[in-house]
Amino acid sequence: MTDSKFDRQRIAASGRVYFWQTGSLWIGQGQGRSEWHAHHAHQVALALEGGFRFRTDRAGPWAAFEAAIVPSHCPHEFELDGATVAHLFVEPESTEGRALSSRFGAQGLSALPQPEARGLADRLLAALRGASDADTMRGIARDTVARLALNAAGVPPVGAGDPRLQRALERIRSRIRTTVSLADAAAAATLSPSRFRHLFVQETGTSFRAYVLWLRINVAIEAAMAGASWTDAAHEAGFADSSHLTRTHRRMFGIEPTAIRHA
Repeated sequence: MTDSKFDRQRIAASGRVYFWQTGSLWIGQGQGRSEWHAHHAHQVALALEGGFRFRTDRAGPWAAFEAAIVPSHCPHEFELDGATVAHLFVEPESTEGRALSSRFGAQGLSALPQPEARGLADRLLAALRGASDADTMRGIARDTVARLALNAAGVPPVGAGDPRLQRALERIRSRIRTTVSLADAAAAATLSPSRFRHLFVQETGTSFRAYVLWLRINVAIEAAMAGASWTDAAHEAGFADSSHLTRTHRRMFGIEPTAIRHA
């Protein structure tokens, strides 16, 4: 691929999306170049067939990968040339996310080790070709993340996170489709709002407001993939309108939400 091939061709993709509490799997085919973007979750990218390119510097060179991890909040763009890929998104404050940070670092894009990554990719490809049901795909995706989270000794390199934050996250998730406030989340953590705000940024690497927006965009995507219009999905997730959803989706994923066709 040359730098000019996708200069004006934005991503068009078809595939499926599967969610669980602290992550998601996007799997399918795509072609084109994303916009510059960054998201809260770690991104594990596996080429099931073909390959892809990333760069984390607007003026820097592109790097080709078959498997890579993009850490939380790392600005980047990527290119696909008809490849079949799996993107696994893992929240960095989750047990698996913290383990991925410990194993691979949290500062920059890095390649995943082979043949480990190839074996994980082949398993996902077989499940995709076999038209596996949603529970099976979700289970394989979560197992893939769990395997990558193990260190060389075969055990997770970190323990559980701060229990106060975990209580607050549970409260936020339970109310994400309605109204959720920092004061309410702080109460779940048994902290003052100011102390909770500090703990939240320290543990998650992002602000309370940005995290809520991250959860809302995932709620909207899940609704749209289940058949809702993007307008209805926006309202279900708490966005003011579909334009707000579109801007957020482009900023976090580098593509228009309508560029993804459910396969």
